[in-house]
Amino acid sequence: FSVRKGKTQLHKWAERQVILCGTCLIVASVKDSLTGKMHILPLVGGKVEEVKRRQHCLMFNSAGPQAQTYYVNFDTLAEYQRWHRQASKVVSQTISLVDLSCYSLEEVPEYLFYSQDVTHLNLRHNFISKERQTCSYPRDRSKHGLTFVQLKSLNLSHNRLGVFPESVCEIPTLSELTLSCNGLGSIPPRIGNLQSLQTLCLDGNHLSALPEELGGLSQLCSLGLSFNNFPNIPAVLERLCAVDKLAMAGNRVDTLELSSLLRMKHIKSIDLRLNGLHCIKGETLEPIKHLTQLDLRDNRLTSLDLSAACNLETLQCQRNQLGSLTLSGFTLRSLHANNNREQAIQPAVIEVLDVSHNLLLELPARLLSGLSLRKLLAGSNALQRLPDLLDHIPLEALDLQHNKLGELPESFFYKALNLKYLNVSANALETIPPSSQSEESLSTLQELYLTGNNLNENCATLLVGHQNLRVLHMAYNQLLSFPASKLSKLELLEELNLSGNKLKTIPSTVSSCKRLHTLIAHSNHISVFPEVLNLPEIKLVDVSCNELTEILLPDSLPATLQELDLTGNSSLMLEHKTLNLFNHITTLKLDQKPSLSAGDSQGTSTLWDHGYAEMSGQRNKLCVSVLAVDRFGDSMEAAYAIFDGDRNEEVPRLLQCTMGDVLAEEIQHSSVDSVYMCNTFLTSHRKLGMAGQKLGASGLLCYIHHESSEPGSYFSLTVANVGTCQAVLCRDGQPLALSKVFSLEQSADEMERVKTAKAIITEDNKVSGVTCCSRLLGCSYLSPWVLPKPWVRTEPLCAQDEFLILGNRALFQRLSYQEAVKTVLAVRDPRAAAKKLCTLAQSYGCRDNVGAVVVALHIGEDSCTCEPPLTTLTTEIRGTPVLTSVPISVPPVDPATPSSSSGIASEFNSETSASEVGSEAGSTASDEHPSSGPNARPERRCSLHPAATISLFQRQPSSATFSSNQSDNGLDSDDEAPLEGVISNGSKLEVEVDIHCCAFQLRSGPPDSPKEEISDLKKSPSTSSLFGKKLSNGSVVAPEDSHNIIEVALEAPKKKSGYFAAPAQQDPEDQLVVPPSLEQDVREQLRGQSPVVPGPPPLSTPPTNRDRNWDHPQPGLPPATFQQEVYDTAL
Repeated sequence: FSVRKGKTQLHKWAERQVILCGTCLIVASVKDSLTGKMHILPLVGGKVEEVKRRQHCLMFNSAGPQAQTYYVNFDTLAEYQRWHRQASKVVSQTISLVDLSCYSLEEVPEYLFYSQDVTHLNLRHNFISKERQTCSYPRDRSKHGLTFVQLKSLNLSHNRLGVFPESVCEIPTLSELTLSCNGLGSIPPRIGNLQSLQTLCLDGNHLSALPEELGGLSQLCSLGLSFNNFPNIPAVLERLCAVDKLAMAGNRVDTLELSSLLRMKHIKSIDLRLNGLHCIKGETLEPIKHLTQLDLRDNRLTSLDLSAACNLETLQCQRNQLGSLTLSGFTLRSLHANNNREQAIQPAVIEVLDVSHNLLLELPARLLSGLSLRKLLAGSNALQRLPDLLDHIPLEALDLQHNKLGELPESFFYKALNLKYLNVSANALETIPPSSQSEESLSTLQELYLTGNNLNENCATLLVGHQNLRVLHMAYNQLLSFPASKLSKLELLEELNLSGNKLKTIPSTVSSCKRLHTLIAHSNHISVFPEVLNLPEIKLVDVSCNELTEILLPDSLPATLQELDLTGNSSLMLEHKTLNLFNHITTLKLDQKPSLSAGDSQGTSTLWDHGYAEMSGQRNKLCVSVLAVDRFGDSMEAAYAIFDGDRNEEVPRLLQCTMGDVLAEEIQHSSVDSVYMCNTFLTSHRKLGMAGQKLGASGLLCYIHHESSEPGSYFSLTVANVGTCQAVLCRDGQPLALSKVFSLEQSADEMERVKTAKAIITEDNKVSGVTCCSRLLGCSYLSPWVLPKPWVRTEPLCAQDEFLILGNRALFQRLSYQEAVKTVLAVRDPRAAAKKLCTLAQSYGCRDNVGAVVVALHIGEDSCTCEPPLTTLTTEIRGTPVLTSVPISVPPVDPATPSSSSGIASEFNSETSASEVGSEAGSTASDEHPSSGPNARPERRCSLHPAATISLFQRQPSSATFSSNQSDNGLDSDDEAPLEGVISNGSKLEVEVDIHCCAFQLRSGPPDSPKEEISDLKKSPSTSSLFGKKLSNGSVVAPEDSHNIIEVALEAPKKKSGYFAAPAQQDPEDQLVVPPSLEQDVREQLRGQSPVVPGPPPLSTPPTNRDRNWDHPQPGLPPATFQQEVYDTAL
């Protein structure tokens, strides 16, 4: 363009190249723009004006005392208007902060060098390497004046620099520099040029020394050296007087000399966690007065003497091997020493004390009666008694769970008037002390946990004085009743848990607790539904595993009611009017009416059965999902899984839907357990798609199958897991851990791997502050620190194996393996046992989501593992089927019943009416039919009955006929015999479904008939779970809500399906009677007209029993009939 410099007429117009780059106007000094220097005019704060004396001309004026002016004349009106519009935006704004993180950049964009007003530049998580270092492009920038003259903050963390970018040392204004996770091996001496530097972060590199020039940075106040290779504390820190915190976590410091700290009097806080420290030498006579905070977590210390640190205020030494601890104690305010081997503690003036998970036999009287102690955590020790309180104490929180306390001091409550939280669960208490000496009580207690003691109903009368109670847990005691007059006085009660007692009723005075929002009273003998449905804030009611016979409901239910659990009440009869009132409840859990068919009468599901429970705790959503299939593939296999998303519910739901299908595919391609399990996890990880980029979940998958390679063992259990979900097998009454915990706190190998990869582990022991797990499904952006590769183990099952427990992190964080096994042994019923495990975890202080699965195993020495022959599918069994007796007593239920949170039960969302029930889920596994090859799986046969033929497992689309249990709860009228597949209102729902979660349920080999295929699909637990809407507990995935997410993850086209209502019984005239002479023609026509129904196998397929019956009708049998029960909804 034609350009003139200056406002006077002395300068002439000349043709020059003009560029508007960033916030600057760049004008070439000569006509050939490739030679000569470039004139840069900063426009921020300046002005752009129209020149009226000249057509299509703009005046560009910079800001500041030395402002410059350029006139640019444009050729066309369009160019003039475009430049005027863009330049006006630049001059009217100030671009001081530029965030280019996670942009996959390989070099710094050129336009940044012309934006001289940038003060903060973020380039983290890119691919900038040492060949294309920052601030070195273009190379002749100094000649052109291209420098960041105002840059104050530069973030280059998580790139591929390899070496320190020395060009950064030429930015004198820099005050904050972050170079974490770049593989740096050394720091150049030129770092001393950055005299304005205040913050320098060098975490996650390979540094082992620092240059002496670093000590000249007088303004440096924050220096990050964590997760490097320093063998000791660098001596240059003695000169950095402004640095007050020594951050050296995750290095190789194995010995700490306290005398060296005397030369660093400016250091007040030291972080030396994860260093492998095994010795701290305190040979100094001079006290260390400047040290106030010390973090020594996750080291190898066996003894600790910090008597020289006389002003120490906070000490964290968790997860060491401390047997002795010596402190000054004059100024100590917070001591965290849990998970050690201490047998005694010394009294000190302290406010917060955590000594849980030690070997303490008693608490000093001076400690408990101290006037400064506010919080004491002493759970999981061996305390037998508490010392008597001498005077009133300011204690506010006390945790004494899992001890051996037989009683509490008589004066405990009226001398601890500030106590707000008390947990004495899992002790041997038979009574509790009174709240006061008089009728008037000054108690401020708000949360009281008494679960797992020997308390009776007399103790309930002593709770009256605690009128500020909000949470009361008295589960699994010896309560026969709860005094009605006493319950009415707890008006502020919000959460009440009375599960596992011997209650026959909940007092009607519970209606006086107007703030009650949670009532949990499962596993009792309650026969009358409690009067809580008229409370204005009620949200959750759990009265499962009781003896309810009816429910008396008010005219309308509160809109706040979100979950109602009525499972395990075998005598409960619900009317249509009652079910209609439950329409608005988000999660309604009811028992499915048992409906045994011919296939079930063979005892195919008596080898194992399961129950599970999921509780959201104090979280607003449930991020735990369970996959439970008693009949996986063929009838002699099972699959159980649990997924914990921590704080996200999307990934657990996706895994719940996809992993079953993926496993069914992988076991066809390989018979090696480690291969198909690893492939299952890796494929499921890939199928998460975009949802798995930043979100992840722990996962555990258990696969029970017949191991044909080991003739001495009928069944094997293959377990694979990532994250913190765990599996425990009870063998001969003892726990056998089957999984590996991939947590940084519990796995030294994984901690070392993550440290070697130079990940940043924050103070809460999380990788990059995101997750405490080193292996997850999802969280792809944390690779290579967090991986999806699972731990795989195969354990042969024997007659001594009684049950299997699956649980998430929150469960086994509160319950040990031994206690979990002991709990299930005492209950025996899988449904009630899973409930108890979750209830105990909540009473022990768990506030997160908790989930548990209990699988009862009934595998004996003479257990036959043969696959039922095909002829049994077409044989009509007359009479009442008889269930095989099993060691664990479980109510007879249909294996097809979808599991609920309390066991084998139906769970659906009552927001949907019966006419809206459908399936819209897409298949996630391949539709290929592997029919041959070395990996084809043979028919299951035991050693008593050798296999004679081979049948192949195949996936195939199907049409499902099922009974709608939403309109009448699956209950038949008293005066009419039930018809299989027909509900009491005389209608039948038939659904054409592209199987999603249940493709692995289909029988192997060609189908015998559409009706038989429907019967098999009807038995599938996961098939029934498809026909529902959104569930709050995540157990049944919503087709409407989750289909789009699943579709993105699987890149599968959306496929809709529907249903038709059909008569309960077809009219005989609608049946098609085929003469024997026309059978072959009819078969070909039906095959062409009904492609959605799998027809008979081709002629090349070996004939089955059904084919022989078709071609050669047996004498005495009626002619073959065709009854079309599948409707092509696509038409």
